[in-house]
Amino acid sequence: MGNFEKEQGLKRELKTGQLTMMAMGCAIGTGLFLGSGLAIGTAGPGVLISYAIGAFIVLLLMGCLAEMTVAHPTSGAFGTIAEKYISPGAGFLVRYSYWIANVLAVGVEVSAIAVYMNFWFPSVPGIVWILFFAAVLIYVNCTNVHTFATFEYWFSMIKVSAIVLFILLGAYILTGGSESSASGSENFASSDQFMPFGWWGIWVAVFISLFSFLGTEQIAVTAGEAKEPDIAVPKALKATVFRLSSFYVLTMGIMLMIVPWQSAGVDKSPFVKVMEILNIPGASGIMNFIILTAALSAMNSQLYASTRMMYSLSLGKHAPAILGKLSKKGIPTWALVISTLGIFVAAGVNALLPDSSYAFMMGISMFGSIFTWLMIFISHLFFRKQWEKNGGRKLPVKMIGFPYLTILGAVLLLSLIVSTWFTPFKMMLQFGIPWLLFLLVAYLIWKKKNASHHQSNKNNHFH
Repeated sequence: MGNFEKEQGLKRELKTGQLTMMAMGCAIGTGLFLGSGLAIGTAGPGVLISYAIGAFIVLLLMGCLAEMTVAHPTSGAFGTIAEKYISPGAGFLVRYSYWIANVLAVGVEVSAIAVYMNFWFPSVPGIVWILFFAAVLIYVNCTNVHTFATFEYWFSMIKVSAIVLFILLGAYILTGGSESSASGSENFASSDQFMPFGWWGIWVAVFISLFSFLGTEQIAVTAGEAKEPDIAVPKALKATVFRLSSFYVLTMGIMLMIVPWQSAGVDKSPFVKVMEILNIPGASGIMNFIILTAALSAMNSQLYASTRMMYSLSLGKHAPAILGKLSKKGIPTWALVISTLGIFVAAGVNALLPDSSYAFMMGISMFGSIFTWLMIFISHLFFRKQWEKNGGRKLPVKMIGFPYLTILGAVLLLSLIVSTWFTPFKMMLQFGIPWLLFLLVAYLIWKKKNASHHQSNKNNHFH
């Protein structure tokens, strides 16, 4: 069992509401506010179907994840589960891939933050903001888990209220509250078709929609610090998926009716465009502030997740022992330090490729997350068989339609990954495949080195 017992050092302080808000916080990052423009440009109004398919895949994923997390609430989450039920190698690949995904996702958010701050301070170079906000968030992550969760709760609260407000304002414009005549369902039809780019466009946009849902799997990571994982985790997972899918689909629908889809780009958030139509004074400033909060909160949770994964790797003896040390407040400080790498990578990429840094980092961090999702489905196939065979306790949540729905989720994800080769997101595979091979080689070298110590360690490992 090894890791499951070892990861009990973290303090269990997080409540259901905090878990839900953290997952929402992580998922409602720049994906919704900035990525939505990209998705609309790829699929046209048919993007609604894309988001629905995306939400369906996430729903399947959460079903599998909830069952496994309740069985094993540790901060190594799906990494520890892949190690136990598939193989140590699988656990190694999942944890390191998820770690790099989050480390670089922090970089993605931070490059976005530089863009948002530019709105108010056009003359200040982006790097200044990157370093300033990095310092603040590292500080928040160094204090205890409770402070971190409170911070995240309010961050998420601002975003969620903003989206609800946006939906209400949009409904007001659509029901004729505003003078603007160009809105309404004719925006769907004005392009003469709902799917200007056919099914292919819709399929590619499913991939972008998944980027908006990334982060929901964090509930599994936070479960290692949850008060009553049996109750909190399933509840938080359900709430997150339903809230997110309704938020996304409603927001998208309203946005498409108000802003002609042809003009939704990545230069300005579709949200700001809607507020400009309403002539709200300082609208774009208000929106910019909300989007900034979104990016900061996503960055905050990603830093948390990568720190906990590195901590778990160290306990599994896959990373230097110092990274598994906890501070007096129960925080893996060294794991946190090494997880801030993404911020500096981002700062570098931002300086070298100021125009394409967002897309580049997004492609890279995307691979680690999607690979982790795929492994969650695969782990579930192994997990359920062994759990029943070993007569594990009856779990409060159970994924329905096993094994068919688990396999369906894996197949859908795999086909999306393969399709990206034929899209502008090709860099995800160009970076991801070499990364996996590199990890595989690293694992084999590590295993060989440890084979000699193995006999002596084996006896301690099971105690």
